[in-house]
Amino acid sequence: MRDMTRLNGKTAVITGGASGIGLAAARRFIEEGAFVFIFGRRQDALDAAVAELGSNACAIKGSVSDEADLDRLYAVVKAGRGTLDIVFANAGAGSPLPLGQITADHIDETFDTNVKGTIFTVQKALPLMGDGGSIILTGSSAGTTGAPGFTAYSASKAAVRNLARTWAEDLKGTGIRVNVLSPGATATELAKEALGEEGQKAYGAMTPLQRMADPSEIGAAAAFLASSDSSFMTASEVAVDGGLAQL
Repeated sequence: MRDMTRLNGKTAVITGGASGIGLAAARRFIEEGAFVFIFGRRQDALDAAVAELGSNACAIKGSVSDEADLDRLYAVVKAGRGTLDIVFANAGAGSPLPLGQITADHIDETFDTNVKGTIFTVQKALPLMGDGGSIILTGSSAGTTGAPGFTAYSASKAAVRNLARTWAEDLKGTGIRVNVLSPGATATELAKEALGEEGQKAYGAMTPLQRMADPSEIGAAAAFLASSDSSFMTASEVAVDGGLAQL
């Protein structure tokens, strides 16, 4: 039976929280008792998410690649809640561009969000966090296996995996844990629209479970990493990828 009280009284920030995996995690965190600040770039999506999530959610518009936006996010968190227990650094970007066609702008755009954005999302949160805090970084199966045509994205997600290893050392003595949650192909609204029915079947067929993940399945794993059920885990990677990168 699901414990609906694991996150009672906790305060969480979820970047990329207005849709897809971020929104699914916000739903789950709130179900389990947390207050959630969702952060994203599209006001319409943020408004729709808060309308669905209810009074235990607050939306702030901004980009993880803009340090001033992140400063504003954490100022709102500090004013509203005082402290912060959970950071789910989930915002990410990636598009295909095969070797031979890669541009500097493409690399900058990908790394600004996935690496620089993740670093500053976490670094700027630390003054609000303390013993028992949980930091979750969104990785990807592509960070382990690579993905044809996705040089910048795959490399950026491999970097995210290493951030957790490095930060676990840097955070020694603070009581703050940091782990990576690495999904495989996930049937978000964006993915379903981009892939179509045949594309979804093709991606699903690549996994031993023969399907794509539902975003709620990734959200459930995020809630585990956010809660004290994972209290002896840090520097770890939890692969929720249907076995895609494990075989």
